[in-house]
Amino acid sequence: MKKIWKIEEVNMLFEMPFLDLIFNAQTVHRKYFNPNEIQISTLLSIKTGLCPEDCKYCAQSSRYKTNVKNEKLLEISKVLDAAKKAKKSGSNRFCMGAAWKNPKERDMPYLIKIIKKIKDMGLETCMTLGSINQSQAERLFSAGLDFYNHNLDTSPRFYSKIITTRTYQERLDTLNIVRNSGIKVCSGGILGLGENLNDRAELLIQLSNLTKAPESIPMNMLVKIPGTPLERNQNIEDFDFIKTIAVTRIMMPKSYIRLSAGRENMSQNMQALCFIAGANSIFYGCKLLTTPNPTEEKDLKLFHKLGLYAKKHSIKNDKIIHKHAQQTKNYYNALSK
Repeated sequence: MKKIWKIEEVNMLFEMPFLDLIFNAQTVHRKYFNPNEIQISTLLSIKTGLCPEDCKYCAQSSRYKTNVKNEKLLEISKVLDAAKKAKKSGSNRFCMGAAWKNPKERDMPYLIKIIKKIKDMGLETCMTLGSINQSQAERLFSAGLDFYNHNLDTSPRFYSKIITTRTYQERLDTLNIVRNSGIKVCSGGILGLGENLNDRAELLIQLSNLTKAPESIPMNMLVKIPGTPLERNQNIEDFDFIKTIAVTRIMMPKSYIRLSAGRENMSQNMQALCFIAGANSIFYGCKLLTTPNPTEEKDLKLFHKLGLYAKKHSIKNDKIIHKHAQQTKNYYNALSK
């Protein structure tokens, strides 16, 4: 039976001693996942800038003066080239984002075509396009779309301080449409917007108490972009971020939890603690839509240090990583007997 979380219960998790919380989260994580396996996704902006929304954290909003270069929809050949590169680098999911409030009907043939072609490469597909209606969701699902990303960002209470051009209920409605179409849900939040602990707890309650918890939960640390209203926000404490990962793992034990935006500003030690706390997915590649991300080389070195390897490992030409992955798998299998 699905557990319905209450705010008092979630706050109790956040109030646990750090080491106890991490231990509990790692225990839950090991029950449902191989703790040494990481799901890797690559994210590409297929349409950049001039978004009509007023999200105060976003470089792509037309309302703020940032250094983002506005671009129309990418040519299909460029999208496919990026997908091929992502697969060769070890990603098993290719995610595409367009800076829209919602896609227009004229955009659907383009979207359907690239989904089909990328699926033919053997990659999972994910898109984030703003709000979509039921008909659009069903057509994307029929084309083979595996995941649809639509973040809740923060709590219902704090949301209106960050976004006014789309209501919280509209976001929930979009997630419901996605779920009903058969597409898996990717939805998470951003930490460091200026929210308090109660807001973080409420965000996780909203996600966990959906009809079904999101299969994929991206947790972002605010990237303070010059020109946006949040460029001078106070940094979130590392341990507060790690604790939120741990609470997310306990509340949504079967979901993949992805370290997303802001990872460029996380030390290797912090990322390692996030993995111990239950994170088991990352975005791979030097850029997330418009914000920086660690290089693939940095990530491979970190994976090697920690004994981690990619889910459905495909970096066949990297002998060191491949050998290390096999050694770690053998060790894990021995422990499981």
